[in-house]
Amino acid sequence: MTSSDLWTQDQAEHYDDLSGEMFSAGKIDPVVDFLVEKAEGGRALEFASGTGRIAVPLARRGVPVAGIELSPPMTGKLREKISAAELPVVTGDMATTRVEGEFSLVYLVFNTIGNLRTQAEQVRCFANAARHLAPGGRFVIEVLVPPLRRLPPGQVGVPFEISETHTGFDTFDLVTQQATSHHFHREPGGGYRYGDHHFRYVWPSELDLMAQLAGLTPEQRLQDWDGTPFTADSERHVSVWRKAQGESG
Repeated sequence: MTSSDLWTQDQAEHYDDLSGEMFSAGKIDPVVDFLVEKAEGGRALEFASGTGRIAVPLARRGVPVAGIELSPPMTGKLREKISAAELPVVTGDMATTRVEGEFSLVYLVFNTIGNLRTQAEQVRCFANAARHLAPGGRFVIEVLVPPLRRLPPGQVGVPFEISETHTGFDTFDLVTQQATSHHFHREPGGGYRYGDHHFRYVWPSELDLMAQLAGLTPEQRLQDWDGTPFTADSERHVSVWRKAQGESG
């Protein structure tokens, strides 16, 4: 059994609306452009495909896409946008679930690697990606750099958004690498909807070691989907690892 939070029907119903800006063309188009290039005309597999924020537009760009998603209600919302024939999704966790066939690209975005809340599960996620990849295929992850430099001594929380409609902050356990995102969304009547999400934060170097254990080689690390160079001050990264040309699943 995976340690991931299981998104409920209520959370799925509100996910697209509460994620707001992440569904704008300015946020989606650079991701899809990047993934189209990395797929190189082959099939793509999204781990934690959710409501299809990236999978649906990627499929509509002509890339054959499949998904793995733990939450049936999230896939139910995806089904309102695209059919199973156009974008098949298997219910299961991204550390162990298999999808038939090989893929030139496996990807997971929007910090989703952290949904696996143990190091062992994250290691298995890399191994699962490698099993799905054809020789020469790529594994792409988008995830934040843990913002621990912003924690003054004795403080455990870091805000990531403060606006009229949403206040969000993360709390961190520096011993276990466990963290929780807390969201307060203003509702039309003036009240607030609270939601939380648990995750394990992970360092870029830790991800590289997981990739090495899975037989994947680092190919690229950028600050964002637009190609901004990754630096010591970058707050997130898009990383690409590649399977050797001579290896099969």
